[in-house]
Amino acid sequence: MLREYRKWWSPQLGREMELLIFGEGGRPLVAFPSSQGRFFDLEDRGLIHAVSEKLEAGRIQIFCLDSVDTESWYNRTAPPRMRIVRHLQYESYVMEEVLPLVNDLHPSAEVGALGCSFGGYHAVNLALRHPDRFTSFLSMSGAFDLSGFPGGYYDQDVYFHLPTHYLPNLTDPWYLDRLRRGNYILATGWDDPCLGDNQHLSRLLEEKAIPHELHVWEAPNSHDWLAWAKMMQEYL
Repeated sequence: MLREYRKWWSPQLGREMELLIFGEGGRPLVAFPSSQGRFFDLEDRGLIHAVSEKLEAGRIQIFCLDSVDTESWYNRTAPPRMRIVRHLQYESYVMEEVLPLVNDLHPSAEVGALGCSFGGYHAVNLALRHPDRFTSFLSMSGAFDLSGFPGGYYDQDVYFHLPTHYLPNLTDPWYLDRLRRGNYILATGWDDPCLGDNQHLSRLLEEKAIPHELHVWEAPNSHDWLAWAKMMQEYL
């Protein structure tokens, strides 16, 4: 199985960013780590190994990204507005630097997003905001209600990056038509602290007639790497 490390200076973020690429062909998937995670976490925690047969068979290719959560949503020492600005810069990094790399390797392929825990938020938010660039997502134990993170601060940018806030008011046919052609999976568990977030988002998607699947696992410790590895095996 191909394992390729890449690193470059990000103009969007003003610092070096790293990523890992696994596999040589198939459907490209942009993967986000859990809260404040790193680009190597999915490999170190066994998630890449869990889907190694699919990677080796050329069915999927996974691009494991680094996060800047400690500089954005989780940066309690920075003013709330600066945290949101850093998140906007991260989105620009993904859209303007990572996706061109993915598209160069897969010129005509449909790109999916996946993530676990806070990475599930990134995967869902990007796919919903850019349905012309991402046609699917797999969110495992995703957290979607981030309204408490800015400490009471709220502006237009916060609103447009909280799926549970902007989705109820979404009426633009350009977005809805594309979202209704997507392939979206929410996976969680009955003991998952993010269960309510996933059920709520599922209801919002249903109200907008956006086809999706909500899978609630019976397994214990569902908000954990072992459960996420099994979810990747099941849904990718």
